[in-house]
Amino acid sequence: MCVLLSALVHLGLYVPAAAQSMVSAPAEVRVNDTPNDGGASLTVIWTPSNSDGPDARYQILFGDSGVTDPALLKVIAEFPADTRFVKDVKATWWTRNAEPTWHQYAIRSGKDAELKDGTSYTVAVALRKGDDRAISQLLQAASAPNWFNWNQLNNLILALSFGGIVFYAISHAKRNEIFLRRIPGLDAVDEAIGRSTELGKPILYLTGAHDMSDPSTIAAAVILGRVAKRTAAYETELLVPHRDPITMAVCQEITKQAYLEAGKPDLFKEDSNFFITSDQFSYTAAVDGIMLRKKPAANFFMGSYFAESLLLTETGASTGAIQIAGTDSDHQLPFFVTTCDYTLIGEELYAASAYLSKEPVQIGTLRGQDIGKAVILSAIVLGTALATIGAVTGAQWPSLFLDLFKDVK
Repeated sequence: MCVLLSALVHLGLYVPAAAQSMVSAPAEVRVNDTPNDGGASLTVIWTPSNSDGPDARYQILFGDSGVTDPALLKVIAEFPADTRFVKDVKATWWTRNAEPTWHQYAIRSGKDAELKDGTSYTVAVALRKGDDRAISQLLQAASAPNWFNWNQLNNLILALSFGGIVFYAISHAKRNEIFLRRIPGLDAVDEAIGRSTELGKPILYLTGAHDMSDPSTIAAAVILGRVAKRTAAYETELLVPHRDPITMAVCQEITKQAYLEAGKPDLFKEDSNFFITSDQFSYTAAVDGIMLRKKPAANFFMGSYFAESLLLTETGASTGAIQIAGTDSDHQLPFFVTTCDYTLIGEELYAASAYLSKEPVQIGTLRGQDIGKAVILSAIVLGTALATIGAVTGAQWPSLFLDLFKDVK
Protein backbone atom coordinates (compact mmCIF):
# COMPACT_ATOMS: atom_id res chain seq x y z
CA MET A 1 0.00 0.00 0.00
CA CYS A 2 2.79 2.40 0.89
CA VAL A 3 4.57 1.56 -2.32
CA LEU A 4 1.41 2.34 -4.32
CA LEU A 5 0.90 5.74 -2.63
CA SER A 6 4.55 6.61 -3.22
CA ALA A 7 4.15 5.81 -6.88
CA LEU A 8 1.00 7.99 -7.17
CA VAL A 9 2.73 10.91 -5.44
CA HIS A 10 5.70 10.52 -7.78
CA LEU A 11 3.40 10.61 -10.79
CA GLY A 12 1.52 13.69 -9.44
CA LEU A 13 -1.78 11.81 -9.25
CA TYR A 14 -2.07 12.18 -5.49
CA VAL A 15 -1.23 15.02 -3.15
CA PRO A 16 -1.06 14.33 0.59
CA ALA A 17 -3.58 16.31 2.68
CA ALA A 18 -0.76 18.15 4.47
CA ALA A 19 0.61 19.37 1.16
CA GLN A 20 -2.71 20.51 -0.33
CA SER A 21 -3.09 24.32 -0.52
CA MET A 22 -6.21 25.89 0.93
CA VAL A 23 -6.18 28.72 -1.68
CA SER A 24 -6.27 28.76 -5.45
CA ALA A 25 -4.18 31.01 -7.66
CA PRO A 26 -5.86 34.19 -8.98
CA ALA A 27 -7.55 33.45 -12.30
CA GLU A 28 -7.94 35.42 -15.53
CA VAL A 29 -5.15 37.83 -14.62
CA ARG A 30 -4.58 40.62 -17.15
CA VAL A 31 -1.73 43.13 -17.17
CA ASN A 32 -1.98 46.04 -19.59
CA ASP A 33 -0.79 49.59 -20.01
CA THR A 34 -2.93 51.91 -17.89
CA PRO A 35 -5.31 53.64 -20.32
CA ASN A 36 -5.97 57.38 -20.43
CA ASP A 37 -2.76 58.45 -18.67
CA GLY A 38 0.64 59.94 -19.39
CA GLY A 39 2.52 56.64 -19.17
CA ALA A 40 4.78 54.92 -16.59
CA SER A 41 1.87 52.87 -15.23
CA LEU A 42 0.50 49.33 -15.59
CA THR A 43 -2.94 48.08 -14.59
CA VAL A 44 -3.52 44.57 -13.24
CA ILE A 45 -7.03 43.06 -13.37
CA TRP A 46 -8.17 39.65 -12.13
CA THR A 47 -11.36 37.82 -11.16
CA PRO A 48 -12.40 37.48 -7.51
CA SER A 49 -11.59 34.18 -5.78
CA ASN A 50 -13.70 31.97 -3.52
CA SER A 51 -11.07 32.64 -0.86
CA ASP A 52 -11.66 36.42 -0.91
CA GLY A 53 -12.25 37.97 2.48
CA PRO A 54 -10.64 40.09 5.18
CA ASP A 55 -8.53 37.11 6.34
CA ALA A 56 -6.97 36.67 2.88
CA ARG A 57 -4.57 39.08 1.19
CA TYR A 58 -3.50 39.75 -2.36
CA GLN A 59 0.10 40.48 -3.29
CA ILE A 60 1.34 42.22 -6.44
CA LEU A 61 4.63 40.74 -7.66
CA PHE A 62 6.87 42.78 -9.95
CA GLY A 63 10.17 42.22 -11.70
CA ASP A 64 12.22 42.78 -14.83
CA SER A 65 11.36 41.27 -18.18
CA GLY A 66 12.24 37.61 -18.75
CA VAL A 67 11.93 36.51 -15.12
CA THR A 68 10.45 32.99 -15.01
CA ASP A 69 10.90 32.19 -11.31
CA PRO A 70 8.26 33.79 -9.02
CA ALA A 71 10.81 33.72 -6.19
CA LEU A 72 12.79 36.41 -8.05
CA LEU A 73 9.83 38.80 -8.15
CA LYS A 74 9.45 41.60 -5.60
CA VAL A 75 6.29 42.12 -3.59
CA ILE A 76 5.42 45.79 -4.23
CA ALA A 77 1.92 45.83 -2.73
CA GLU A 78 -0.23 43.80 -0.37
CA PHE A 79 -3.85 44.45 0.60
CA PRO A 80 -6.95 42.63 1.94
CA ALA A 81 -8.71 40.41 -0.57
CA ASP A 82 -12.03 42.21 -0.10
CA THR A 83 -10.69 45.53 -1.42
CA ARG A 84 -9.39 47.05 -4.68
CA PHE A 85 -12.34 46.51 -7.01
CA VAL A 86 -12.91 47.91 -10.49
CA LYS A 87 -16.01 49.75 -9.25
CA ASP A 88 -13.87 51.67 -6.72
CA VAL A 89 -11.56 53.12 -9.38
CA LYS A 90 -12.18 56.73 -10.43
CA ALA A 91 -13.16 56.02 -14.02
CA THR A 92 -16.27 56.31 -16.17
CA TRP A 93 -18.33 53.31 -17.22
CA TRP A 94 -17.39 53.66 -20.91
CA THR A 95 -13.67 53.20 -20.17
CA ARG A 96 -13.93 50.13 -17.92
CA ASN A 97 -12.64 46.93 -19.51
CA ALA A 98 -13.73 44.50 -16.79
CA GLU A 99 -16.70 43.71 -14.55
CA PRO A 100 -17.18 46.07 -11.57
CA THR A 101 -16.72 43.15 -9.14
CA TRP A 102 -13.26 42.24 -10.48
CA HIS A 103 -10.12 43.31 -8.66
CA GLN A 104 -7.89 46.05 -10.09
CA TYR A 105 -4.54 47.51 -9.06
CA ALA A 106 -2.46 50.18 -10.80
CA ILE A 107 1.33 49.86 -10.66
CA ARG A 108 2.80 53.34 -10.87
CA SER A 109 6.41 54.33 -11.16
CA GLY A 110 7.88 55.05 -7.73
CA LYS A 111 10.35 53.82 -5.16
CA ASP A 112 8.96 50.24 -5.21
CA ALA A 113 8.66 49.92 -8.99
CA GLU A 114 10.61 51.96 -11.52
CA LEU A 115 8.74 51.88 -14.82
CA LYS A 116 10.01 53.16 -18.15
CA ASP A 117 7.69 53.49 -21.11
CA GLY A 118 8.34 50.90 -23.81
CA THR A 119 10.15 48.50 -21.46
CA SER A 120 8.52 45.15 -20.63
CA TYR A 121 8.14 44.00 -17.04
CA THR A 122 7.03 40.76 -15.39
CA VAL A 123 3.93 40.92 -13.20
CA ALA A 124 2.01 38.31 -11.21
CA VAL A 125 -0.69 38.25 -8.53
CA ALA A 126 -0.50 36.05 -5.43
CA LEU A 127 -3.26 35.15 -2.97
CA ARG A 128 -2.09 34.50 0.59
CA LYS A 129 -4.21 33.02 3.33
CA GLY A 130 -2.43 32.02 6.50
CA ASP A 131 0.67 30.09 5.58
CA ASP A 132 -0.67 29.18 2.14
CA ARG A 133 0.10 31.20 -0.97
CA ALA A 134 -0.88 30.63 -4.58
CA ILE A 135 0.69 32.59 -7.45
CA SER A 136 -0.86 33.28 -10.82
CA GLN A 137 0.92 32.83 -14.10
CA LEU A 138 3.67 35.34 -14.89
CA LEU A 139 2.72 37.98 -17.47
CA GLN A 140 4.69 40.51 -19.49
CA ALA A 141 3.55 44.08 -20.17
CA ALA A 142 4.93 47.51 -21.06
CA SER A 143 3.60 50.99 -20.35
CA ALA A 144 3.12 53.81 -22.85
CA PRO A 145 1.69 57.35 -22.80
CA ASN A 146 -1.76 57.90 -24.31
CA TRP A 147 -2.74 60.67 -26.68
CA PHE A 148 -6.31 61.03 -25.45
CA ASN A 149 -7.98 60.67 -22.05
CA TRP A 150 -11.30 58.99 -22.83
CA ASN A 151 -12.46 59.63 -19.27
CA GLN A 152 -12.69 63.30 -20.28
CA LEU A 153 -14.87 62.59 -23.33
CA ASN A 154 -17.98 63.72 -21.47
CA ASN A 155 -16.37 67.07 -20.63
CA LEU A 156 -15.44 67.57 -24.28
CA ILE A 157 -19.01 66.86 -25.37
CA LEU A 158 -20.44 69.16 -22.68
CA ALA A 159 -18.04 71.97 -23.65
CA LEU A 160 -18.93 71.64 -27.34
CA SER A 161 -22.63 71.53 -26.46
CA PHE A 162 -22.32 74.65 -24.34
CA GLY A 163 -20.46 76.41 -27.16
CA GLY A 164 -23.20 75.37 -29.56
CA ILE A 165 -25.85 76.82 -27.24
CA VAL A 166 -23.98 80.13 -27.06
CA PHE A 167 -23.60 80.35 -30.86
CA TYR A 168 -27.27 79.53 -31.31
CA ALA A 169 -28.25 82.22 -28.78
CA ILE A 170 -26.08 84.78 -30.61
CA SER A 171 -27.69 83.85 -33.93
CA HIS A 172 -31.13 84.14 -32.34
CA ALA A 173 -30.27 87.53 -30.81
CA LYS A 174 -29.28 88.89 -34.23
CA ARG A 175 -32.72 88.05 -35.61
CA ASN A 176 -34.91 88.71 -32.59
CA GLU A 177 -35.05 91.03 -29.62
CA ILE A 178 -34.16 89.27 -26.36
CA PHE A 179 -35.54 90.53 -23.08
CA LEU A 180 -33.02 91.49 -20.41
CA ARG A 181 -34.05 91.90 -16.80
CA ARG A 182 -33.97 95.51 -15.69
CA ILE A 183 -30.91 96.40 -13.59
CA PRO A 184 -31.56 99.65 -11.66
CA GLY A 185 -27.86 100.38 -11.16
CA LEU A 186 -27.27 100.43 -14.91
CA ASP A 187 -30.39 102.44 -15.59
CA ALA A 188 -28.91 105.08 -13.27
CA VAL A 189 -25.72 105.46 -15.35
CA ASP A 190 -27.28 108.07 -17.64
CA GLU A 191 -28.74 109.84 -14.62
CA ALA A 192 -25.33 110.03 -12.94
CA ILE A 193 -23.60 111.29 -16.09
CA GLY A 194 -26.38 113.80 -16.72
CA ARG A 195 -26.14 115.16 -13.19
CA SER A 196 -22.37 115.61 -13.53
CA THR A 197 -22.90 117.45 -16.80
CA GLU A 198 -25.52 119.77 -15.32
CA LEU A 199 -23.34 120.59 -12.30
CA GLY A 200 -20.19 120.96 -14.39
CA LYS A 201 -18.37 118.46 -12.21
CA PRO A 202 -16.21 115.48 -13.23
CA ILE A 203 -17.00 111.75 -13.09
CA LEU A 204 -14.71 109.47 -11.07
CA TYR A 205 -14.35 105.89 -12.29
CA LEU A 206 -12.38 103.15 -10.46
CA THR A 207 -11.53 99.75 -11.95
CA GLY A 208 -10.78 97.88 -8.73
CA ALA A 209 -7.77 96.37 -7.01
CA HIS A 210 -6.82 93.59 -9.42
CA ASP A 211 -4.95 93.63 -12.72
CA MET A 212 -6.20 92.79 -16.21
CA SER A 213 -5.93 89.05 -15.58
CA ASP A 214 -8.98 89.22 -13.32
CA PRO A 215 -12.43 88.88 -14.98
CA SER A 216 -13.92 91.60 -12.78
CA THR A 217 -11.29 94.09 -13.97
CA ILE A 218 -11.99 93.16 -17.58
CA ALA A 219 -15.70 93.74 -16.97
CA ALA A 220 -14.93 97.09 -15.31
CA ALA A 221 -12.82 98.13 -18.31
CA VAL A 222 -15.60 97.20 -20.73
CA ILE A 223 -18.14 99.22 -18.74
CA LEU A 224 -15.65 102.11 -18.72
CA GLY A 225 -15.86 102.16 -22.51
CA ARG A 226 -19.63 102.61 -22.35
CA VAL A 227 -19.39 105.31 -19.69
CA ALA A 228 -16.62 107.12 -21.60
CA LYS A 229 -18.75 107.16 -24.74
CA ARG A 230 -21.57 108.90 -22.84
CA THR A 231 -19.20 111.38 -21.18
CA ALA A 232 -17.75 112.21 -24.59
CA ALA A 233 -21.22 112.88 -25.97
CA TYR A 234 -22.02 115.16 -23.01
CA GLU A 235 -18.51 116.69 -22.94
CA THR A 236 -18.11 115.78 -19.27
CA GLU A 237 -14.72 115.43 -17.59
CA LEU A 238 -13.70 111.86 -16.76
CA LEU A 239 -11.14 110.87 -14.08
CA VAL A 240 -9.85 107.27 -13.95
CA PRO A 241 -7.07 106.71 -11.34
CA HIS A 242 -5.29 103.36 -11.49
CA ARG A 243 -3.33 100.99 -9.25
CA ASP A 244 -1.85 98.92 -12.09
CA PRO A 245 0.09 100.38 -15.04
CA ILE A 246 -1.05 97.66 -17.46
CA THR A 247 -4.68 98.31 -16.57
CA MET A 248 -4.06 102.02 -17.08
CA ALA A 249 -2.66 101.45 -20.58
CA VAL A 250 -5.60 99.24 -21.55
CA CYS A 251 -8.15 101.70 -20.19
CA GLN A 252 -6.45 104.57 -22.05
CA GLU A 253 -6.99 102.77 -25.35
CA ILE A 254 -10.58 101.88 -24.41
CA THR A 255 -11.33 105.50 -23.50
CA LYS A 256 -9.68 106.79 -26.68
CA GLN A 257 -11.77 104.40 -28.80
CA ALA A 258 -14.94 105.48 -26.96
CA TYR A 259 -14.29 109.16 -27.74
CA LEU A 260 -13.60 108.24 -31.36
CA GLU A 261 -16.87 106.31 -31.63
CA ALA A 262 -18.71 109.27 -30.08
CA GLY A 263 -17.33 111.47 -32.86
CA LYS A 264 -15.33 113.70 -30.50
CA PRO A 265 -11.72 112.48 -30.58
CA ASP A 266 -10.46 116.04 -29.95
CA LEU A 267 -11.95 115.97 -26.42
CA PHE A 268 -9.93 112.91 -25.40
CA LYS A 269 -7.24 113.55 -22.79
CA GLU A 270 -4.38 111.14 -22.24
CA ASP A 271 -4.16 112.09 -18.58
CA SER A 272 -7.79 111.23 -17.86
CA ASN A 273 -6.37 107.77 -17.06
CA PHE A 274 -3.48 108.18 -14.65
CA PHE A 275 -1.40 105.95 -12.40
CA ILE A 276 -1.17 106.68 -8.66
CA THR A 277 0.47 103.77 -6.82
CA SER A 278 0.09 100.01 -6.41
CA ASP A 279 0.03 100.30 -2.61
CA GLN A 280 -3.50 99.69 -1.30
CA PHE A 281 -3.97 102.43 1.26
CA SER A 282 -1.71 104.98 -0.42
CA TYR A 283 -3.97 104.67 -3.46
CA THR A 284 -7.05 104.95 -1.22
CA ALA A 285 -5.75 108.12 0.43
CA ALA A 286 -4.96 109.68 -2.96
CA VAL A 287 -8.43 108.90 -4.37
CA ASP A 288 -10.07 110.25 -1.22
CA GLY A 289 -8.10 113.46 -1.75
CA ILE A 290 -9.35 113.70 -5.34
CA MET A 291 -12.93 113.29 -4.11
CA LEU A 292 -12.54 116.07 -1.54
CA ARG A 293 -10.78 118.46 -3.95
CA LYS A 294 -12.58 117.82 -7.23
CA LYS A 295 -15.93 116.86 -5.66
CA PRO A 296 -17.10 114.67 -8.58
CA ALA A 297 -20.86 114.43 -8.99
CA ALA A 298 -20.77 110.69 -9.81
CA ASN A 299 -18.50 107.93 -8.55
CA PHE A 300 -18.27 104.50 -10.19
CA PHE A 301 -16.69 101.63 -8.23
CA MET A 302 -16.39 98.66 -10.61
CA GLY A 303 -14.23 95.57 -10.20
CA SER A 304 -12.78 93.76 -7.21
CA TYR A 305 -12.15 95.49 -3.88
CA PHE A 306 -10.83 94.77 -0.41
CA ALA A 307 -10.66 96.80 2.82
CA GLU A 308 -10.40 100.07 0.91
CA SER A 309 -14.02 99.85 -0.29
CA LEU A 310 -15.62 101.42 2.80
CA LEU A 311 -12.98 104.17 3.00
CA LEU A 312 -13.61 105.13 -0.62
CA THR A 313 -17.39 104.99 -0.59
CA GLU A 314 -17.78 106.81 2.74
CA THR A 315 -15.68 109.69 1.45
CA GLY A 316 -17.68 109.76 -1.78
CA ALA A 317 -20.96 109.76 0.12
CA SER A 318 -19.79 112.70 2.25
CA THR A 319 -19.35 114.83 -0.91
CA GLY A 320 -22.95 114.17 -2.03
CA ALA A 321 -22.03 112.27 -5.21
CA ILE A 322 -24.22 109.62 -6.85
CA GLN A 323 -22.38 106.36 -6.31
CA ILE A 324 -22.77 103.21 -8.41
CA ALA A 325 -20.79 100.10 -7.43
CA GLY A 326 -20.38 96.70 -9.05
CA THR A 327 -18.27 93.88 -7.67
CA ASP A 328 -17.96 90.10 -7.40
CA SER A 329 -16.19 90.45 -4.02
CA ASP A 330 -18.97 89.10 -1.82
CA HIS A 331 -17.09 90.08 1.34
CA GLN A 332 -17.33 93.76 0.34
CA LEU A 333 -20.94 93.80 -0.85
CA PRO A 334 -22.39 94.89 2.55
CA PHE A 335 -20.24 98.04 2.49
CA PHE A 336 -21.19 98.93 -1.07
CA VAL A 337 -24.89 98.32 -0.44
CA THR A 338 -24.78 100.55 2.65
CA THR A 339 -22.86 103.51 1.21
CA CYS A 340 -23.75 103.50 -2.51
CA ASP A 341 -26.95 104.49 -4.25
CA TYR A 342 -26.89 101.47 -6.58
CA THR A 343 -24.94 98.22 -6.39
CA LEU A 344 -24.41 95.57 -9.08
CA ILE A 345 -24.19 92.25 -7.27
CA GLY A 346 -22.07 89.42 -8.61
CA GLU A 347 -22.84 88.51 -12.20
CA GLU A 348 -24.73 91.74 -12.80
CA LEU A 349 -21.26 93.23 -13.20
CA TYR A 350 -20.55 90.87 -16.11
CA ALA A 351 -23.96 91.45 -17.67
CA ALA A 352 -23.55 95.23 -17.56
CA SER A 353 -21.74 95.50 -20.88
CA ALA A 354 -24.50 93.65 -22.75
CA TYR A 355 -27.17 95.62 -20.91
CA LEU A 356 -25.66 98.99 -21.80
CA SER A 357 -24.59 98.25 -25.38
CA LYS A 358 -27.57 96.13 -26.52
CA GLU A 359 -25.20 94.43 -28.98
CA PRO A 360 -26.62 91.09 -30.26
CA VAL A 361 -23.33 89.23 -29.76
CA GLN A 362 -23.08 90.20 -26.10
CA ILE A 363 -26.79 89.68 -25.43
CA GLY A 364 -26.70 86.29 -27.15
CA THR A 365 -23.66 85.27 -25.15
CA LEU A 366 -25.44 86.28 -21.95
CA ARG A 367 -28.54 84.30 -22.91
CA GLY A 368 -26.42 81.25 -23.81
CA GLN A 369 -24.72 81.39 -20.43
CA ASP A 370 -28.09 81.53 -18.68
CA ILE A 371 -29.27 78.45 -20.59
CA GLY A 372 -26.06 76.65 -19.64
CA LYS A 373 -26.58 77.53 -15.97
CA ALA A 374 -30.15 76.21 -16.13
CA VAL A 375 -28.87 72.91 -17.56
CA ILE A 376 -26.20 72.65 -14.85
CA LEU A 377 -28.71 73.35 -12.05
CA SER A 378 -31.11 70.75 -13.49
CA ALA A 379 -28.29 68.21 -13.67
CA ILE A 380 -27.37 68.92 -10.04
CA VAL A 381 -30.95 68.36 -8.86
CA LEU A 382 -31.42 65.20 -10.92
CA GLY A 383 -27.95 63.90 -10.02
CA THR A 384 -28.61 64.42 -6.31
CA ALA A 385 -31.84 62.44 -6.56
CA LEU A 386 -30.19 59.59 -8.51
CA ALA A 387 -27.19 59.47 -6.15
CA THR A 388 -29.58 59.20 -3.20
CA ILE A 389 -31.48 56.38 -4.90
CA GLY A 390 -28.23 54.55 -5.64
CA ALA A 391 -27.00 54.92 -2.05
CA VAL A 392 -30.29 53.73 -0.54
CA THR A 393 -31.01 50.82 -2.88
CA GLY A 394 -27.45 49.85 -3.81
CA ALA A 395 -28.36 49.97 -7.49
CA GLN A 396 -25.64 50.57 -10.05
CA TRP A 397 -27.74 52.06 -12.86
CA PRO A 398 -27.70 55.65 -11.45
CA SER A 399 -23.96 55.75 -12.16
CA LEU A 400 -24.76 55.56 -15.89
CA PHE A 401 -26.15 59.09 -15.60
CA LEU A 402 -23.80 60.42 -12.92
CA ASP A 403 -20.70 59.45 -14.92
CA LEU A 404 -21.83 61.74 -17.72
CA PHE A 405 -21.05 64.72 -15.48
CA LYS A 406 -18.04 63.25 -13.67
CA ASP A 407 -14.67 64.98 -13.95
CA VAL A 408 -12.00 62.24 -13.94
CA LYS A 409 -8.39 63.39 -14.25
